[in-house]
Amino acid sequence: MRSVLFLCVANSARSQMAGGLARRLLDDGVTVQSAGSRPATLQPLAVAVMAEIGIDISGHASKSVDEIDLSAIDTVVTLCAEEVCPVLPEKARRLHWPIDGPAKSVAGEAEARSLALFRAARDRILARVKDLARSI
Repeated sequence: MRSVLFLCVANSARSQMAGGLARRLLDDGVTVQSAGSRPATLQPLAVAVMAEIGIDISGHASKSVDEIDLSAIDTVVTLCAEEVCPVLPEKARRLHWPIDGPAKSVAGEAEARSLALFRAARDRILARVKDLARSI
């Protein structure tokens, strides 16, 4: 069985959205996981923008990369932009999608602006997951 791990720092937005999209778009034979190097709380706006396209990630929880059996991962996708991405063993195929974290912009932003940032991140991730689906 093939497996993909989506990885970012907090596992609160980008990697969670990527995981939800991949579960929808990749073959049933692909195991999809997400994790972070410093897990935080799942972002409510990530849940909201995924619900807009019919994907429910409300039951997801952020988890540490330390909880993942890395020996079973075929492909690791890092979604870090300015942050330092976690480093993983060389065995897995590595893809890097530098997508800005929309959660960083939430504090002090108007909700409409914050939603727009989350939607933009979701849509960029969606395009990448579609490409991944063709190559896996």
